[in-house]
Amino acid sequence: MTPERPRVTVCGLGPGADDRITEATASVLSGGDRVLLRTGRHPSAARVPSAETFDAVYEQATSFDEVYRTITDRVLAAAASDGHVVYAVPGSPLVLERSVRHLRAADGIDLTLMPALSFLDEVWARLAVDPVDDGVRLVDGLRFAVDAADQRGPLLVAHVHSQWVLSDIKLAIDAGPDQRAVVLQRLGTEDELVFEVPWPELDQAVEPDHLTTLYLPELAAPVGAELVGAVEMMARLRRDCPWDRQQTHRSLRKYLVEEAYEVLEAIDGLERAGSHPGERYGHLEEELGDLLFQILFHAELAAEAGQFTVSDVARELSEKMIRRHPHVYERDPGIEPPGTVVDGSLPANWERLKHEEKRRSSVLDGIPTSLPALALTEKILKKADGAGAGAELGPLESPAAGLVPPSATADDVGMALLAIVEMARRRGISAELGLRDVIGTAARRFRAAERTGRPDRDWVAG
Repeated sequence: MTPERPRVTVCGLGPGADDRITEATASVLSGGDRVLLRTGRHPSAARVPSAETFDAVYEQATSFDEVYRTITDRVLAAAASDGHVVYAVPGSPLVLERSVRHLRAADGIDLTLMPALSFLDEVWARLAVDPVDDGVRLVDGLRFAVDAADQRGPLLVAHVHSQWVLSDIKLAIDAGPDQRAVVLQRLGTEDELVFEVPWPELDQAVEPDHLTTLYLPELAAPVGAELVGAVEMMARLRRDCPWDRQQTHRSLRKYLVEEAYEVLEAIDGLERAGSHPGERYGHLEEELGDLLFQILFHAELAAEAGQFTVSDVARELSEKMIRRHPHVYERDPGIEPPGTVVDGSLPANWERLKHEEKRRSSVLDGIPTSLPALALTEKILKKADGAGAGAELGPLESPAAGLVPPSATADDVGMALLAIVEMARRRGISAELGLRDVIGTAARRFRAAERTGRPDRDWVAG
């Protein structure tokens, strides 16, 4: 005789109000079998006070994919142990239930899915919308930027349960204040709310919960797809690739430098003859992609550490660029209106704004000391010159003038540097370390002079 297979009956708790539970579901929940709840954070969960919940899984898991796979495994284990269990989910088991999707794909069990009233039925009633006639697309808020890619609406967004989900949705669309969203919360309960909110206030004016849904009748711009797909790819690599899983911010440092130099090489290649412009730009496109991969990698590591996401990086970048370009985004009294800004004023204004923003004590603050010595020296000299303390090398200028005459070209300067490096090599001296030591000492003298309020022009030579 063939042993009876474990059985799982999946039922839905409806959209929220207790009277939205079907009689069939109520009968199953009170039938005496072991009941498992995906979450106890649902108004109808109180109907089964003795049920076990999987809320702890949400708190312990590192991703939603892990949450639903863990819940699936535990439901299957309970069914194998008890022979039959009831698994109850919010709404309908047939709408946006990933754990149910995993159960349907599992082998060795008899699965019964009981139809239930979904939150969708409540939504269509409140909006007075026929989803078929209006072509409404249902998307998961946790995957909004991917699932809604290239869409202009109308969209119904489910699983909008937290502030960060709202922020991700807002950032996925380049929309202005005219774009609005309809917020639907706790439909069918005494605390029901339906209201509109301007797009810029989406993650500020809404207090989301597990019964929050958004309706976007129309979008001014389609949701971005390719960049979001790249972010999803990066997260997948971290989960499934052994090498990517082992990497840290420190282990990736050398790759970031290498990719940056390869981008520089591709840029230089744009000016070289001998190949089709499409090939040269194709090479630059590829190298920029490799550099972007490094940025996405570091952002993913930071997200896993709970610090920031690539969306936060993009938002911070946009906010900073807007602050640093008042001549573009606003009329700043200290800067001439657009169209009359003199070329030389922009770098100075940029440095002024950055200095105020960062609350730096020196114009040299923020220069990465890990730069190659030549780039570090050029950066320090440029910053000091912008502060009105350009270097005067005095006696050192004579031999330099001999190597590089006033009419020198970039090639002449390069040849002079080459001669100096070769001269140092023959004497067993590292030109890199020698220049780094000298400019480091000079930078310390400059900072000391800054503190007195009188940085003079002989700070390099001492």
